[in-house]
Amino acid sequence: MTTASLPDGFLARLERELSPDSLLVDESDLVEYGRDRTRMFEPHPSAIALPRTADEVAALVRVCAEARFPVVPSGGRTGLAGGAMATRGELVVSLARLNRLDPVDEIGATVRVEAGAVTEAVHRHAAPAGLTWPIDFAAKGSSQVGGNIATNAGGVKVIRYGSTRQWVLGLETVLADGKRIRMGGALEKDNAGADLKQLFIGSEGTLGIVTAATLKLVRLPEKLDVFLFAVPDLAGAVRLLIDARRAPFTLTAFEHFTDRCLARVERHRRLSPPFDTRASHYVLLELERAQEAALERWLASLFERGLIADGVQAQSAAQTKELWALRENISESLAATGLPYKNDVALPIARLAPFCAELDRVFQARYPDFEICLFGHLGDGNLHVNVMKPEAMEKEAFFAKTHEADQELFRLVQAHQGSVSAEHGIGLLKKPYLGYTRSAAEIALLRAIKRELDPMGILNPGKVFDG
Repeated sequence: MTTASLPDGFLARLERELSPDSLLVDESDLVEYGRDRTRMFEPHPSAIALPRTADEVAALVRVCAEARFPVVPSGGRTGLAGGAMATRGELVVSLARLNRLDPVDEIGATVRVEAGAVTEAVHRHAAPAGLTWPIDFAAKGSSQVGGNIATNAGGVKVIRYGSTRQWVLGLETVLADGKRIRMGGALEKDNAGADLKQLFIGSEGTLGIVTAATLKLVRLPEKLDVFLFAVPDLAGAVRLLIDARRAPFTLTAFEHFTDRCLARVERHRRLSPPFDTRASHYVLLELERAQEAALERWLASLFERGLIADGVQAQSAAQTKELWALRENISESLAATGLPYKNDVALPIARLAPFCAELDRVFQARYPDFEICLFGHLGDGNLHVNVMKPEAMEKEAFFAKTHEADQELFRLVQAHQGSVSAEHGIGLLKKPYLGYTRSAAEIALLRAIKRELDPMGILNPGKVFDG
């Protein structure tokens, strides 16, 4: 894909379609809006548009379609696969100013919000009605609903509620020719043909630009209990997961991290586990509606049966926050204490322990200088594999080695019937490895859908696959 060059009068045409002060070309703005949290690519957009309405988005796309000029949709820019990177002179269309939150429909338990609404703002908006949108993750304070939908975001509550696509009833999108389309609404049931909105959920902005969505809400949890457990190894964490699923309560989160992750959090945030026992693996577990007597019996049995080496239950809202901070500060701490190379994979839960054992053997044999910091949403089979750059290794040499290691990693993922991307998407970073997860027939179908909906290839070009 070649770098886009601005047609004569193109920026002036864009400005005519926008509210005042909505087109940015300063270098600092180009860098800020032209990238996500991926640090493998350099941002190089031509301009940044910040429309205030869906009509302005549609008008911008029409101008770009007429000029065959590429567009990169942008949300909270919290992605880690380069899906929101503008590296070839594209126009970035930020949805940040489309952030309206309509009144909550308490009877139907739905709310319509614009794409730029921040995830945590949606939570706060629904809370007075005793409801929530159950999509929750560490970046909720800056991620936006449109981006969540474009990447089918997961997070810490997938084990209880599923991913984003389960919680979108209606979708409003601008297509590649600038037409606006509304799919679904506030209906729980609608079998009038294929569910077209599912094409756009998880498509990473390559098929259309989401401008608004009607979200399905759920009742706020009544009572949550949060625990941190020390377990002997990953197989032990999986055994604890199996046991927790059989216990007489509702499991809402089951998060896992290793001692190496904890060490980075301790160094960066000066946070420590609330017990003296040190272990190679830790589990943060959240339960809903647990009866006290049954919970006490279950906790006692965990020690009796040797499923945990130590553990603690949060006794207050402050302690709950402290326990969650150990898990939610991992990504930030890895970046603050070194240079991590990130991978986000999914495995069938039964394959997690053997996969990690093989991964450890491969890295010890071929990449002994690499430190692997492993954490993730163990309850839904999602692992974040972070390789830390050795201090003495140059950045370029490190990335070359990690790209080589990716081949080994993804061959293992493929052998264990997993996915190269659990929740971050494909973007630019995982594009070379799509074939490890998708068959040739599937990729051909994905390409056909792209050609049909975006025949000129102007929407987020080069993401997921080329052409």
